[in-house]
Amino acid sequence: MLLAIDVGNSNTCVGVFAGESLRCELRLSTRRDWTRDEVAIALERALALSELGFADLDDAVMASVVPPAVPAWKQALSRYVEIDPLIIGPGVRTGLPIRYDPPQDVGADRIASSVAAYHRYGGTSARVETAGDEPRGVIVVDFGTATTFDVVSPKPEYLGGVIAPGIGISADALFTRAAKLPRVNITRPASVIGRNTVSAIQSGLVYGYVSLVEGVLQRIRSELRWPVVVIGTGGFAVDVARESRCIEIVDDSLVLEGLRLVHARNRGAPSRRG
Repeated sequence: MLLAIDVGNSNTCVGVFAGESLRCELRLSTRRDWTRDEVAIALERALALSELGFADLDDAVMASVVPPAVPAWKQALSRYVEIDPLIIGPGVRTGLPIRYDPPQDVGADRIASSVAAYHRYGGTSARVETAGDEPRGVIVVDFGTATTFDVVSPKPEYLGGVIAPGIGISADALFTRAAKLPRVNITRPASVIGRNTVSAIQSGLVYGYVSLVEGVLQRIRSELRWPVVVIGTGGFAVDVARESRCIEIVDDSLVLEGLRLVHARNRGAPSRRG
């Protein structure tokens, strides 16, 4: 089985693939100061929730946007699982040319999700119904700590994108920078016009954020000469898709699937260790 690890700023997502099938998906808090042994303990306990253990793992692939967290994960996998993970970075074959300056500045998670999005929904994929057979590009909107927009052409090529503050960052900024404003849960209020401070903040966060996403997508589309499919992923994707038609598909396993695809391109199918 293949262990796929996506180390994000807030959470670390761990998935285990049996062939092309995602056997389980688990989430841990990202810790920059974890030791090798703490990583191993957390991973072993997480896998046990799905009745899996280190002995079931044949190989590993990892993407990280938190460089200080990488050594502990590599050491834990080497020491306790006897695996040298494939780390997504310069020199790793993705099948997706990067038209970004410089290419290494693109987050590994963004590359992985773009690879998976194009594989599943771009080109002439049968997963998406469209009029005609014109190849499609994809736009991936990832709602994480930051909200990122990534554009892949029908060729395919990674063209670039947009980085905006995530909705959680916006909510925290209101609470910390405005002395009289309370911290609120990010939920859809009963109406756009707030009748009290809490609902007014919720309206600004939710509807303001939906409008931000719609506006950016409209401007991106205006610069493209070919059809695209918009895929949302991450924690707030379902909420945006519920309030707007701009997100056509919600797919929460994009990064893990992209890691699997990149691993297969570089190392092939994981083989059972002796």
